[in-house]
Amino acid sequence: MKTTAFLLTMLVSAVASAQQKPTTGYAPVNGLKMYYEVHGSGDPVVLLHGSFMTISNNWPQWIRELSKTRKVIAVEMQGHGRTADIKRDFSYENLADDVAALLDYLKIPSADLIGYSMGGGVAMQCAIRHPKKVRKVVSISAVFRHDGWVKEALDAFPKLTAEALKGSPIEAEYKKLSPTPNEFPNFIKRAIAMDLKPYDFGADKLKATQAPMFFIHGDADGVRLEHISEMFRLKGDEIFGDMRPRSASRLAILPNTTHITLMERVSVIVPMVNDFFDAKPQRQ
Repeated sequence: MKTTAFLLTMLVSAVASAQQKPTTGYAPVNGLKMYYEVHGSGDPVVLLHGSFMTISNNWPQWIRELSKTRKVIAVEMQGHGRTADIKRDFSYENLADDVAALLDYLKIPSADLIGYSMGGGVAMQCAIRHPKKVRKVVSISAVFRHDGWVKEALDAFPKLTAEALKGSPIEAEYKKLSPTPNEFPNFIKRAIAMDLKPYDFGADKLKATQAPMFFIHGDADGVRLEHISEMFRLKGDEIFGDMRPRSASRLAILPNTTHITLMERVSVIVPMVNDFFDAKPQRQ
């Protein structure tokens, strides 16, 4: 009996270990060799990191929770992490096209998207540019227009230089994972250039997107409150939900939460995200 119990324990442990080990690869998309990881199984959800970030410093806790019930596809976008840079400007449009091409490469017709900061902008652009590939979007502390950030944030962007980040975890992660570890100064310069020039995805284009969107923000996350309400009005509007069907899109503002600490609120956010993904359209 003891031998049987021991063997069963070892078998369960081996299965659990196999389930935890992701499938990894490099997808040839639009001139990139884009690094990706696939964790778990179920309906697909793609994780899109923030500026300067990687899978390992943006998503570990999220992957652990989401992969319990879903196939989680985490990527490292142009120039980030293990994905080498190419001679092409960083832009939300280009990065969104890369994500759509990755789904084609993985033979996934459509997926849910979760994007943080820059990744949230990429997720919105995916919904605009590739509507058939996007089922639902979760945008965490992101904007669709340059002036969506508060003035403090806009003033801080030009100060985000390699020198300012010297000795930081961001620099350490880049040098650890990048195929070009000595290019950190150029990487920071190129990546931040995307947010130094005014951009606007278009309110009309955001409103016309087919995918329901869940906008998640902190009450001190650097995005103007007026911009947060503008995004939700475009996708959800303000209604008396007890009187008529509610929008398929959602809004959450977490108290006492900043741009950075939002990513630490996994235990609060993931259940809301799962509920959003699982929700069926309300009858009109």
